[in-house]
Amino acid sequence: MEYLYYLANASLTLRVVQHLHAKPEIPVAFVTVIHQIDGWVVRVKLKSPVSAQEDGDIRAFLNELGISYDPPMRVQMALWSLETGQSPVEVMRRYQVAIVSHGNPEREEIEAFRQQFVKGLGYCPETLA
Repeated sequence: MEYLYYLANASLTLRVVQHLHAKPEIPVAFVTVIHQIDGWVVRVKLKSPVSAQEDGDIRAFLNELGISYDPPMRVQMALWSLETGQSPVEVMRRYQVAIVSHGNPEREEIEAFRQQFVKGLGYCPETLA
């Protein structure tokens, strides 16, 4: 089972990561976080299926924060490449996507990305709020 969502900003992305850490009963295999110019893509892949109730709860939480996402081919290929074990750096180079995290994301990774990006720009765009 997997969930692929589009979120408007870094704060919402951090809420998803925190929620998953707070719910160890959700059998997360990995989470991929990608930053795009106009928002964030979060993919949550589970190790095993969950009950219909748990699935509904996860979807309800994610629907409160973002929208279900149907990625363009370039992003689909990047997600598939990461899943097959290719290195994030190689995938970023090949598909021109900003992979913030793949695996077990930590708040610090997203915060560090946000700070570096803002520092480079000199201002904080809405998607990094």
